[in-house]
Amino acid sequence: MEPGKPLESSQDSASLLKRLAGPSSTKAGLAYDQTAINRIIAEVSKGSKFYENEKRKDKELSERISKILKQRDEALQGVDLRPIEKNIDHLLEELESQRDLSQTVVHVDMDAFYCSVELLDDPSLQGKPFAVGGGVLSTASYEARKFGVRSGMATFVAKKLCPDLILLKSNFQRYSEMSEKVMDIFERYDPTMLAAGCDEGYLNITKYCEEHMVDADSCVQGIRDTVFRETSLTVSAGIAPNRMLAKICSDKNKPNGQYRLPFERTSIKAFMHDLSIRKVPGVGRVNERLLEALGIKTCGDIFKHRATLQLMDKQFGLIFLLRTYLGVASNVVQPIQRAERKSIGAERTFHALSNKTQILNKLEDVAGELGDDMVREGWTGKTVTLKFKLDTFQVFTRAKSFDRWVSSKKEDLFAIGKELLLPELPLTLRLIGLRVTKLKDLHAPEPTGGIKQFFEPASSSPRKRPRLASNTEDYNDEEDDAGDDYESMPGFYEEEENAEGQSFDAPDDEEQTHISHDLNPPRHERRTRPPVSAPGPSRTRPSDSPFSATTSKPMSARQGDRVRHQDCPICGKLLETDNKGLNAHIDFCLSRNVIMEAQTEAQSTAKKPKDLVLSWPSSTKRKRKR
Repeated sequence: MEPGKPLESSQDSASLLKRLAGPSSTKAGLAYDQTAINRIIAEVSKGSKFYENEKRKDKELSERISKILKQRDEALQGVDLRPIEKNIDHLLEELESQRDLSQTVVHVDMDAFYCSVELLDDPSLQGKPFAVGGGVLSTASYEARKFGVRSGMATFVAKKLCPDLILLKSNFQRYSEMSEKVMDIFERYDPTMLAAGCDEGYLNITKYCEEHMVDADSCVQGIRDTVFRETSLTVSAGIAPNRMLAKICSDKNKPNGQYRLPFERTSIKAFMHDLSIRKVPGVGRVNERLLEALGIKTCGDIFKHRATLQLMDKQFGLIFLLRTYLGVASNVVQPIQRAERKSIGAERTFHALSNKTQILNKLEDVAGELGDDMVREGWTGKTVTLKFKLDTFQVFTRAKSFDRWVSSKKEDLFAIGKELLLPELPLTLRLIGLRVTKLKDLHAPEPTGGIKQFFEPASSSPRKRPRLASNTEDYNDEEDDAGDDYESMPGFYEEEENAEGQSFDAPDDEEQTHISHDLNPPRHERRTRPPVSAPGPSRTRPSDSPFSATTSKPMSARQGDRVRHQDCPICGKLLETDNKGLNAHIDFCLSRNVIMEAQTEAQSTAKKPKDLVLSWPSSTKRKRKR
């Protein structure tokens, strides 16, 4: 869209207003009806580059939805959906058989953690609307949330919504100190808990309840009481048979409450049936709109549109959605192992800069911080990725891979980043970062020699999916398997990254420059939640990706692709392509087979038509390509 072009009438819509409201609009404590608040946010941000960028992305998403709906109509033309639905019903039975109600999983989530810690140090803030952050808010107190103030919001917008808002500077050292105390308490109940951030985590209390002969409700109440007694902080909790349900439940009675979902199939399905699809972990704002375009607003709607979802599996992720409909998910709770670390990075946000020297100075600072982290934590890698955000809020990445391990010296990292950045200049930037992937753990013991090592099974995480094919040269590979089997919809992690640090143009006196980087405390290599502007899982995609318009595939990655002759296991064709191309071709073959068989079935004149067999290998294990 051309800069300065008037807003199209179709853009002046609820979708744009909702997008401008940001990704935190579902936070606990916010007003149920945020229509008036969203309009204020839109009015305040009008004319800013942020507004223009969000308007552009909303328009692009609307166009993508139109294309997807057209594809849906073409896929459904002349197709008898009954055999498809019948086979999906068989798949649902298979997924249902995987339901495990034997484990008691708890999701614990501290209430407005940063603000609660600040309240400990300054009790005079009690009952007043206040928030933590600089140009962009990290979190807001529940009193502030009543006015619509939320994390990820620009301070001047928050001030417009709540003129009496008190702003506090972040004190991450203090937050980390309190996080350690809270996590120590959680570990008394589950020594192998999974910390999902500095203020939340998952516990499996099955063994604890059995050994201490207490029920789940009493145990969780005891956890919450202990946290408050020892730290004066409150925590909310959800109790359920798996992690997905537990996380949803922890938000039910926030703040300072708990909710237990009955451990019974019928109750779980009823709970999920009317649940908004946006409440499901792994469904972001973009996917919410895509699903709503198909008529899916609640989890119960998934069943109604199951045949369409099957024909468009690549766009929507059928298995994930079917598991969501059933309320079936992983109940494995284990700490994040050091071996699962996929990247280490640092980045800096600042007011828009166009001066080459100033930009390079920022890059040098980031390189130094990253180098220090690599040395302190014992990592090196083979791929360096540069990330930068323009003053128009568009995010891009460039990367370079090496056949050697990257040096952790500041000057070497700076030289690589400079090599990637200079061809892109001149630009006006507001964020710059470096990330090292394809990691090697320098603290890991050297593998034992001898022929036996060739017969030992490769170590793998039980939480990871088997790959249909693997491209060892793809520097983004490491992000593909984040999480459990079918833990999110396609494009979710791209959306999460692009939402990070999305803020309005802040006034000059509200600039907050900080460096954010990966923090790995000794406890289970816990992933500490960084400031708002820190990057999420970083993945670049071609510009025609249906889920991300703010990243593009780096030139160095394109040059590094390995093209060779490969056989398609579905159609048997000999292809001259790389592994990504092979994966895309296989996905196409699988979808095409289903459509062709359905069309043949619809046109068949046989009295007893054959059942359609879904064409995927091991349906519950096939890797959905994101």
